[in-house]
Amino acid sequence: MRPLPSRRLVLSAGAGAVGVLGASLLGVEEGVLPGRSRLFHTLRLDGPDGVVPAVDAGPRVSGSFVSRARGGRRSGWTIGYPPGQGGARLPVVVVLHGHGADHAAVFADRYLAIGRFQAAAVVDGAEPFAVAAVDGGNSYWHPRASGEDAGAMVLDELLPLLAGRGLDVTRPAFLGWSMGGYGALRLAGLRGADRVAGVGALSPALFRSFADTSPGSFDDAADLADATVLARQRSLDGIPVRVDCGEGDPFYAAVATYLDGFERRPAGGFERGDHDVGYWRRMLPAQLRFLADALASGRVGASRGEGQP
Repeated sequence: MRPLPSRRLVLSAGAGAVGVLGASLLGVEEGVLPGRSRLFHTLRLDGPDGVVPAVDAGPRVSGSFVSRARGGRRSGWTIGYPPGQGGARLPVVVVLHGHGADHAAVFADRYLAIGRFQAAAVVDGAEPFAVAAVDGGNSYWHPRASGEDAGAMVLDELLPLLAGRGLDVTRPAFLGWSMGGYGALRLAGLRGADRVAGVGALSPALFRSFADTSPGSFDDAADLADATVLARQRSLDGIPVRVDCGEGDPFYAAVATYLDGFERRPAGGFERGDHDVGYWRRMLPAQLRFLADALASGRVGASRGEGQP
């Protein structure tokens, strides 16, 4: 029998379908190796792809800035508004992209098409909200040995930029997929309930040990220990949390471990699905409605003097 390849060689937190370098039944059963996703897809156990709503997205504005937190890299950004709400003072969902993607993928019709899902949510009765995305590179939204810190860029540079454009960032919501799902959970925990309305994660790229990590995701075991969200669920106390992950996802086992660590299990959970855009589109309506309701509730609380000004 040929030896198993190392997990670090085969894992990928990619923005699209996860590639496969090879997997045994052992890897599939453990829910770690990408072979699990390939098996579910081959057996048609991954469920239907989500359908992009047949509604027009609202207006958008885009730009870029040179990020100090990212070592002087120019980072593009886009703000999407619901139809008829361009320029309005709205609460905001900050969306963190997955590995290999960028802010444009969040809005692209060929990819996540979040503007259409946002518009559909408001049409269906959600309180209006803005969506914002920014380029974070592939550094996993946490401080790296290189000096780059895409997470700090979001908190210290993007949020003030959004405030300067009239959005209400007193208590934003965070949402992300794969690498960005991990990042959303991490940043929400750093800010805490007084400064976060809610957080959602789609197929978050979580790792139970450094041996499991994707190449380049963490500098070393100490970096993972410092930046992991595992065993730090209490940092999200008081924050509405929703986590969705496909049963065929290579991160299934780690996400299950993470969810088991909450005293009160978050919304969402597991259903048929792979680590791909079809699954993320399927879960996006529920995620956006969850976060829209959290944002609306947070604004009511703020008007009563709760939270920070």
